[in-house]
Amino acid sequence: MDPVDKDIEMLLSGEALEVLPDHEQTVTLRKDVCYIVSAVIFNTEGEVLMVQEAKKQCYGRWYLPAGRMEAGESIHKALRREVKEEAGFECQPITMLLVQESGREWIRFTFLAEVTGGSLKTTSEADSESLQARWWDRESPLTLRSMDITRLIDAGLKYRQKPRFPVCNPVNMPCSVVCQRLLLVFSCSERIWLLVVKHAADLETHARLPVIVLEKRRSVTRAAQRLIEESVRSTNHELQANKCGILGVQHDGRVPGRSDGICFNTLLSLEPLDKGAEPDSPPLLDNEKYTWHEVTDQSLKEKILKRITDKSLLPMYNI
Repeated sequence: MDPVDKDIEMLLSGEALEVLPDHEQTVTLRKDVCYIVSAVIFNTEGEVLMVQEAKKQCYGRWYLPAGRMEAGESIHKALRREVKEEAGFECQPITMLLVQESGREWIRFTFLAEVTGGSLKTTSEADSESLQARWWDRESPLTLRSMDITRLIDAGLKYRQKPRFPVCNPVNMPCSVVCQRLLLVFSCSERIWLLVVKHAADLETHARLPVIVLEKRRSVTRAAQRLIEESVRSTNHELQANKCGILGVQHDGRVPGRSDGICFNTLLSLEPLDKGAEPDSPPLLDNEKYTWHEVTDQSLKEKILKRITDKSLLPMYNI
């Protein structure tokens, strides 16, 4: 199999690929980036786990178990710690449900998880983390800290009823920057192309999928548009990128200050704005850095198209 096709196959399977370091954009947790974890956990009666806030600004209000990642943590480790501290339970992540971002300065990972041990935190165990925890039937009156969690709870309910995408959990692989690796797909006449960065003989052994590093105050979900503008400047006004979603997330924070970055492996499709247009080849590129890679392996083509058609990908939202 072609090396680029092998990379695509790995990413479609939820695996990871190394991200080359970019020392100019290296990020440090709590300095350049803030990652939040939150857990949606149901009991056998379908009630959702809630915690009562102890923080002064939202004292007594209710929220999902959630909090900021700490230096040296993996995303899963942070989730388990927050659930234990705030709700009293040990938990096991099942899958990410969605990712929300407001630039690299604020990224929240929401998980569907299940209880594996511990006991419900009571008022006698109140501390600075929370006052208590309870199971909520979503109908009884409850003063919420913010209504934003209703969307997260709904995502958990829908996934339990009918999973829309395969189980997606972070892969432990170091990354020094916040970035998107983009599988930008153009298809027509039963043919599929992906945009790739050309082979550079002095640096790499083969062409690679483009990686866009996020700068300060730049939206993660806008990275694709930046790539299109850079690669097809003269015709990008005639094209639109249809946001699909995330194939996988790469992170390993075990070396604070050196591996605090995150890579989002993202799949999206590129189409002409003119729905009546029927091109027989991808748009011309006017940046010599890039080229189109045609996928000819039938099995791989079917996997890509199915993911796009079914929108079988972890969703990411800019808020």
